Amino acid sequence: MCGTAPLRPLFGHLPRVRGKKTFIALSTLFLCGQAAAQTVAGDQFADGAEGAKEHVASGFVCPAKIGVFERDAVGETNPQTGTDFCAYSALDGVYGTITLMPMQGGYDPRQSLADDFAEQEGTGGKQIMEGTANMASASHSPPLAVYMRSYETAKLEDLHYRVTYTGAAIGKWAVETTLEYAEPRDAGEIQKFLRAVYAGAETRIGQPH
Repeated sequence: MCGTAPLRPLFGHLPRVRGKKTFIALSTLFLCGQAAAQTVAGDQFADGAEGAKEHVASGFVCPAKIGVFERDAVGETNPQTGTDFCAYSALDGVYGTITLMPMQGGYDPRQSLADDFAEQEGTGGKQIMEGTANMASASHSPPLAVYMRSYETAKLEDLHYRVTYTGAAIGKWAVETTLEYAEPRDAGEIQKFLRAVYAGAETRIGQPH
């Protein structure tokens, strides 16, 4: 099936490691070529204004651009659980993936992201941070508490290459992100991306439109 996310090297020169929520089908890439950079086939997303893709089940909107990030794929992560994704990239090998997962009962971000953590640790990633950040949220709500964990995967000269995972429950959905970037170069753009994602999620998920 054509349309899975394009294969992209981590930061342009390092081997890229991606977790279960951003699965890449290599066979599809070889068969489909550049057509893979658009949309995974299916009815998970509808066309929105100005090139946006609206996630039909949750109402979340994946804009064509978030700051310097440009959307390059949307589609299914796990059809059995109804988990879907929007993938973004920027220049210089900076990536952001948004995962939308319907909750069955409560949400434990550590448990949900455990496979991704194990994958990072298994390939030599060093955990450097874990905690909760208060994200600016929609005007009608208090700041949203977002779980975060970061790994350092490499260091070259004055740049620290990192992968950060985040997760928060909004309505009946878990909204998670996977971010690949370099500190301190990309710190500002990463913060802008996260604020936009979670403010958008609070505004759209579970709300009538």
